[in-house]
Amino acid sequence: MKFYMMHLMPYADLDLDYDQKHNSAWVTLPNSYYDPKKGAKLYNRYLDELEYADQLGFDGICVNEHHQNAYGLMPQPGVMAGALARRTKKVKIAILGRALPLLNNPVTVAEEFAMVDNITEGRFIAGFVRGIGAEYHAWSSNPADSHDRFHEAHDLILRAWTETGPFAFEGKHYQFEYVNLWPRPYQSPRPPIWIPSQGSSETIEWASHPDRRYTYLQTFTPVAMLAKYMQMYKAMAAGHGYEATEDQLGWSVPLYVAETDEIARREAQPHIENFLNKFLRMPKEMLLPPGYLSLNSMLGVMKAKSSIGTKQTIDDVMAKGMFICGSPETVRQKLEQYQSEIGFGHLLTLLQFGTLPAELTRKNMEIYANEVMPYLRDKTANAIPAAAE
Repeated sequence: MKFYMMHLMPYADLDLDYDQKHNSAWVTLPNSYYDPKKGAKLYNRYLDELEYADQLGFDGICVNEHHQNAYGLMPQPGVMAGALARRTKKVKIAILGRALPLLNNPVTVAEEFAMVDNITEGRFIAGFVRGIGAEYHAWSSNPADSHDRFHEAHDLILRAWTETGPFAFEGKHYQFEYVNLWPRPYQSPRPPIWIPSQGSSETIEWASHPDRRYTYLQTFTPVAMLAKYMQMYKAMAAGHGYEATEDQLGWSVPLYVAETDEIARREAQPHIENFLNKFLRMPKEMLLPPGYLSLNSMLGVMKAKSSIGTKQTIDDVMAKGMFICGSPETVRQKLEQYQSEIGFGHLLTLLQFGTLPAELTRKNMEIYANEVMPYLRDKTANAIPAAAE
């Protein structure tokens, strides 16, 4: 199993009483709540934390894209990846990912990702997403066009990376007389591609197709639903005549580890509950706008994300396996159990969440890296088949 530190870079200095006047930390929360001086310090603190993950021996570090919210301050994740590219030495850097349907020019992402891939000399992982429903409100983009725009942008980016230019591209949404990428990617024929998702069956089917075999990442989901979606990927792969490997499956989950179960719960509780009830707060119609998903996928995602928008406690999410918290022994046992039962090869831990302060984030990272990762790495060292890509 490979270990990654995922960072959302939230606005941790958020006035938590905002919800007395506003119903969401997304899109409609006035940006008067953002103090640039505090935000500047947070950005540099968060970059320091991701750089520290390199020193602690993580396999990779991950950033992502969200717009107009306090939950994640990375509307342009390539800025963060570029900053990290020169300051890290060993870890892979993953952008998970760019929201392709929102783009007017997908070639800019092909260029941006190729630049990071060159600067890191191949330590880059490309992530493509459709973007959650809130992004379509932020960009005034039609969610009903999401699938078509995603697939067309993806095809254009892959051709830009792998075909000798200049060539013309004529699609429904994007038209170019000249596609001629400078620079070309460092990795040949292209960087590995990962697909994070909330659990859309169409996305799982598309990612698992033998033409792609992309690594599929399930984000912030109860373990029961995680197992369902991982099995769906394996079943679809089998239907195409091949066996999916653990390298094609990943899980993103917030985690906190401390000296004992009691200390871990006490230290994490206010911060994970702020994450759940303040930073994730949004109405369902913002999360899942009409036309964004098929009916079948909508029903599944609504079940997996049913808790968003409702008041949750640390005990609620721990019971569902949506938050891993405890002593090193407890955390090791839970992760080993879930990995053994479900069979994912990439574990993306959110070691800073909500209002978790710098000193507790560093403590969390150190105990996890020193007392959890080595154990699980040894346990799974011979279990991961060769990468699919």
